[in-house]
Amino acid sequence: MSDKTPEVKSLTDADAHELHKMGYTQELARRMHGFSNFAISFSTICILAGGITSFQAGFSSTGGFGIGVGWLVGGAFALIVAAAMAQIASAYPTAGGLYHWSSILGGRGWGWATAWVNLLGLIFVVASVNVGVYTLFSQLVLTPVFGIDVSHWGPWQQALAVSLITASQAVFNHIGIRVTSKLTDFSGYLILAVAVILTLIMFYSIPVLDVSRLFTFVNNSGAPGGNVIPHSSGLMAFALGLLLPMYTITGFDASAHTAEETVNAKVTVPRSMLHAVLWSVLFGYILICSFVLAMHNPAAAAKDGGSVVFNLLAGLPIPVALKSTLYIAIVVANYLCALACVTSTSRMVFAFARDGGLPGSHWLRRVSPRYKSPVNAVWTVAVLSVAATLYSPAFTALAAGCAMFLYVSYAMPIAAGLFAEGKTWTDFGPFRLGALSKPFAAITVLGVLGLIFIALQPPNDIIDNYAIASVVLLVGGWFLFERRRFVGPPQIKPAAAGSAESEGLVRENV
Repeated sequence: MSDKTPEVKSLTDADAHELHKMGYTQELARRMHGFSNFAISFSTICILAGGITSFQAGFSSTGGFGIGVGWLVGGAFALIVAAAMAQIASAYPTAGGLYHWSSILGGRGWGWATAWVNLLGLIFVVASVNVGVYTLFSQLVLTPVFGIDVSHWGPWQQALAVSLITASQAVFNHIGIRVTSKLTDFSGYLILAVAVILTLIMFYSIPVLDVSRLFTFVNNSGAPGGNVIPHSSGLMAFALGLLLPMYTITGFDASAHTAEETVNAKVTVPRSMLHAVLWSVLFGYILICSFVLAMHNPAAAAKDGGSVVFNLLAGLPIPVALKSTLYIAIVVANYLCALACVTSTSRMVFAFARDGGLPGSHWLRRVSPRYKSPVNAVWTVAVLSVAATLYSPAFTALAAGCAMFLYVSYAMPIAAGLFAEGKTWTDFGPFRLGALSKPFAAITVLGVLGLIFIALQPPNDIIDNYAIASVVLLVGGWFLFERRRFVGPPQIKPAAAGSAESEGLVRENV
């Protein structure tokens, strides 16, 4: 549909009116339709990113069981979380959704904390995916395609490459949502196409089909799994292996963060989040299962540790030209995944800054008159994500931090909704969970508590400092400073007829 059709204009007018009811004016360009809003979450999840770069977390934990069963456990949990979030997104379709939802349902302090936790998780997303882009580019393209020896490359080469990659993504985001959405639309198709082709090739190369591998429990922790995770009990190994689905199937809040740029957001955003998670779980499961089934010797492959998938890709029984094309497509899909992550994170920064929640909020909330994009937020996100890779260059630690902080931020508005539903929360959108609402919320909260425990275990304990510092700064920052200063998002309040605010909204504490 054209942006200028009467139908679209009617919908965008209704969206702008809904946004105005929540206290905001339409500043960003509302040009995203259903597929684009789906594609930005599907691209952020990107099964070709986490499914490849963190595959070893699942396989080096409990072997094929960590893939065949672990992915389904994590995927089912992600679907429950997405459904609980979708219900709230349908009621409150704003940029930076999680922060706004928590403020309305749990109070401005809860919203302020949610914003910072979500922001930290999103920064980890951009950082971890771009480290993955660098790793894939160096191991799948530079050496196999161009014959460049990268074995001596270290932290400085990674830092330079990640900086250049992130800067280019910021440029695309700077010039507006139209360009970004076209790229993420393409990414959606690319991910599906490459995943299907790669899966078919893997199945073609299977020596002997042995489906039992996917349900055979083998404790690969320690040396049997290439020391990807320390030697652990079987139960702990399985828990640590859940990092694979929990890291991969995250970032679906991107649909909510771009709600103010989406047509018919109350309907489109919840549907997009659910579809993005559902199709990622399905196609991702088939893809990573094909990796396990294509192994000639699973026990020997497990000892390769982080090289498991790279060795499988190197041994694909296809012509060199096709193999090179496939490698490049995988890298491009990962690059576009991080591009979508920058989009999502910058909208979170913009939304929080719009309400004065960040240092330099007036500067960070600036929207380019020409491109209608939050340009200062975009470049700030780029700088912070690169800085995160300098402090914590290890991919597994960045991935664990991403999964933990993001899912905690997902659980915070859901937990607030659990207590507010039917009491202070009576304004619902078109998407409702009905009788499943509170059970899904309870499962989300309990599951995220378990995920926190998993994410802070070795080898991911490098992020313990982030977690401890975050709690101290949040508690101290709120009670010492922000409790008196931060007023939260605007709230509707009837204005006296004929007053200057009779057609507008009055800001007051939530």
